[in-house]
Amino acid sequence: MTTTAAEQREWTGRWVADRAGIALTGSERLPELVGLALRSGNPRRAHLLVSSVLGKHVPQRPAVVHGAGLELGRRVRELLGAEPAGRAVVLGYAETATGLGHSVADGLDAPYLHSTRRSVPGVPPLGGFEEEHSHATSHLLLPADPELLAGDGPLVLVDDELSTGRTVLNTIRELHARHPRDHYVIVALVDLRSPADRHRLAEAAAGLGVRLDVVATASGAVELPEDVIERAERLIASAPAPSAPPAVDPAPVVRVGLDWPAGLPDGGRHGFTARDRARLDAVLPALAGQVAEALPGAAERVPQRVLVLGCEELMYAPLRLAGALAERLGDDRVHYSTTTRSPVLAVDDPGYAIRTRLAFPAHDDPRDGGSRERYAYNVAPGADPARRFDAVVLVVDDVADTPALHRGERALLNQLRRVTDRVVLAVVPSHRPVSPALRPMSPALRPASPAPLYGPAFSSYRPEEVAWLLKDLSGVRLEAPTEEREEAVQNGGAHYAESLPVEYRPSPEYQELFHQALRGSADRIALAVGTVAETLLRERGPGLVLASLARAGTPVGILIRRWLAFAHGLDVPHYAVSIVRGRGIDPVALRYLAAHHRAADVVFVDGWTGKGAITRELADALAGTGFDPDLAVLADPGRCVRTYGTRDDFLIPSACLNSTVSGLVSRTVLRAGLIGPGDFHGAKYYSELAGGDVSAAFLDTVAAHFAPARTLAVEGAARLAADPDRAPDWAGWAAVERISAEYGIADVNLVKPGVGETTRVLLRRVPWRVLARRGAGADLDHVRLLAAQRGVRVEEVDGLPYTCVGLIHPRYSRGATGASGRAVPAGESSWRACRRRGC
Repeated sequence: MTTTAAEQREWTGRWVADRAGIALTGSERLPELVGLALRSGNPRRAHLLVSSVLGKHVPQRPAVVHGAGLELGRRVRELLGAEPAGRAVVLGYAETATGLGHSVADGLDAPYLHSTRRSVPGVPPLGGFEEEHSHATSHLLLPADPELLAGDGPLVLVDDELSTGRTVLNTIRELHARHPRDHYVIVALVDLRSPADRHRLAEAAAGLGVRLDVVATASGAVELPEDVIERAERLIASAPAPSAPPAVDPAPVVRVGLDWPAGLPDGGRHGFTARDRARLDAVLPALAGQVAEALPGAAERVPQRVLVLGCEELMYAPLRLAGALAERLGDDRVHYSTTTRSPVLAVDDPGYAIRTRLAFPAHDDPRDGGSRERYAYNVAPGADPARRFDAVVLVVDDVADTPALHRGERALLNQLRRVTDRVVLAVVPSHRPVSPALRPMSPALRPASPAPLYGPAFSSYRPEEVAWLLKDLSGVRLEAPTEEREEAVQNGGAHYAESLPVEYRPSPEYQELFHQALRGSADRIALAVGTVAETLLRERGPGLVLASLARAGTPVGILIRRWLAFAHGLDVPHYAVSIVRGRGIDPVALRYLAAHHRAADVVFVDGWTGKGAITRELADALAGTGFDPDLAVLADPGRCVRTYGTRDDFLIPSACLNSTVSGLVSRTVLRAGLIGPGDFHGAKYYSELAGGDVSAAFLDTVAAHFAPARTLAVEGAARLAADPDRAPDWAGWAAVERISAEYGIADVNLVKPGVGETTRVLLRRVPWRVLARRGAGADLDHVRLLAAQRGVRVEEVDGLPYTCVGLIHPRYSRGATGASGRAVPAGESSWRACRRRGC
């Protein structure tokens, strides 16, 4: 925080030193690094060393905070010398040193983990230890990758101050028993150990047979009188009560939906790698831009003083966001600090480190062993209006975005509203554990994993275009007549995924319709592909792994992969996986993906949405797995996903055909006796249909329109990111329920909305009728042709939210009459008989 010249000359430990008899000795740098305050509610320690460069209790410029850790990291790198720094792992301590430890890891370019006091369901602790002098003593280690601390390289332990060394000694003993190593490095801003403390740590290292080094910015000692506890208690009891803040109209709260890349950790609570660091660096400017636009005077570019306020252990992400914001607004305009659990006396005096205090109810997890009260220090201006911030940007993770943060006079947000002109709330996603069933097993226990299939042995796609996580069932007879399959499915005698419809080579007339549709829509499809690809790159970063939902999603995944190579030079892995309505996604395929990639990097892709049944199926199947259920599609007429190229219901020509536009691969099969517990779901390769294969033609025609679509795609992704109506509203599902009621159809699964789903009904199911939006044009030419070939009525209607809707022939048994007035025959048990009677 900007201070006056008089305050710059004033040591912020003078008030405590003069009254409690506490003195600092040693390095001349100590007074510039730390001030003093009095703890409240901690019988173990009377004083608190308040760092001026840590960004915890004292707002500081983010470049100073990050720079202090970077410099320590560089010193550790020099210390390691010939030792490969790449094998080092950095461990920071919650809560105060989480950001410092991360900054040290940045300087060392090493993976990072910090201890935590927040347990996470589904994440077993790797270990724990005690911090004996703290107000909340228990620490947990919860790495997402249990092997993070298993190496034998140097372990670097980072804390803000090294007072006795007991905490790091407890840590070393705990971890050394699990994963012995030869070298430990202790890093701190200040080293205040007594000679006895130094001797005890050296003896412990000798007993373990390890090398132990200490790196600190400054060293010295704290001299305490014997009655320091009593003196502190008297000072606290007699301290002047803080003055009440002036009555003001509460400032507005603006919520910013940060485009935080899915799967990117918000800090080091569960681990942070070099790849995570690169992804964060890439998106920080855009994230800072989102925050800047929410600040007062942003449009007029009015100079302002901004505080970015983190939340307890969540220090690093807010720090880096503050640094990026400072680069936009000016280094002296942005400061950074975080809230804390530590109760400290506030005294509004230039010679005291904690000038003001906001105390508020815990909004994170008050069951975690700490006090139910939390604190934000030096955020309110106190008696000096020059210390006031124009805006406060509060950064929390989604677990801490609870009603306690918002509701009540003492809630943190409401208190911040009384001390600034605007509060900006930015929420980042917290860690979601990977399901135990999907965690990679040790090689000794892992069963033999099936291998992916590739073209040309399986499918007509090039081998680099897609890896099929499927079992080849090409030699198994699985086809059945459409009417028999439909009757078995609706009678409950079989699941639709247990057999296949008969594949055929389309007629010349129908093939010509496909090519006409492709020529007429290739530019529109290219734009949708580019919009989705640019959105994914913007929000998920360059480490994407595409997983198409076989089979309709497969050509779309290949097109997205081609776009990323064309526009950004990226070589993105692409897989095709099976999902079955009512049965979920292939668990063996998920385990394969989790074993070979970070689950958070995987993006699931499909062609379009209908009413959203598969979207819901995917979300249910991925719950608790660590995979992101946000499905990416070219067209979302069902309004049930966040990532889409368009929400218009238009013809995607790949919907016009079956296997002959999907690499000659069937839809997927899941049937007992064919698919065992260790098998991928199955599919067939129809090599005999190669003469009618247009799979490559479809891809090449669309890809030829990438270049002219590039600018519009980038603009479309930016609009999508800023679209307030982007969130799913499931309007398609509501429309389907309305149509089901109007036409007397009891099962909504028999209503297939949209051009793509209607086409599937006509190709693979027993259609009853097609509802077409009145005036729909060439997009429905192929639908009208298919309907005519199958003797299905096309009924034009008004007010249809889709271009068309396909109705599967229901098995009528109630003698009901639909809205069309057509009688429904009762007691009909044979589909063939029903077809003969024209019902």
